[in-house]
Amino acid sequence: MGLGCGLVAAPAAQAQKYRTAAGLRVGGGQYGITVQQKILDKTTLEGLGLVSSREVSATLLAERHFGILGPSLNYYFGAGGHVGNHKDNGAFGGIDALAGIEYKVALTPFVLSVDFKPTVEFGAEDWTRFPTAVSVRYILVKEKNTGIFNGMFGGDKDKDKKKKSKSKSKSKSGGGLFDF
Repeated sequence: MGLGCGLVAAPAAQAQKYRTAAGLRVGGGQYGITVQQKILDKTTLEGLGLVSSREVSATLLAERHFGILGPSLNYYFGAGGHVGNHKDNGAFGGIDALAGIEYKVALTPFVLSVDFKPTVEFGAEDWTRFPTAVSVRYILVKEKNTGIFNGMFGGDKDKDKKKKSKSKSKSKSGGGLFDF
């Protein structure tokens, strides 16, 4: 019964609990920094600055997040591109895909994620790569109103509806002498 209630409530939940987060990323023989910025309701841009023993690269990804039983756990898909410089082969670029899972650790400002980021390379010896990575991000800007009961018992959403209906009724009237 409890699981059924959770499944019913899940679609109404947000896909993530933060607007901006930054941290460290390790995997695929590379390490570096990651910064995520929420740009739409369930969409983020993520920038990666990565270093390995023989190369440096920068990646920009657009990601779409989907909640799993609430806003603390979600999965995401994305795509983007990267550019970099290899010590032996010079400049390279490529396109990226991304699939991952992230968890907002309860009662802390940290987000943990694991992802798979296959790439197609241009101007490099390797035509494709299939790295996985782990990221730990610190939440710099929280999402407003992310409580579990937010909106369940009315709240600000009902107030906004009342304000809109009052403004519509005022604008529909002819602006007569005795309108109050």
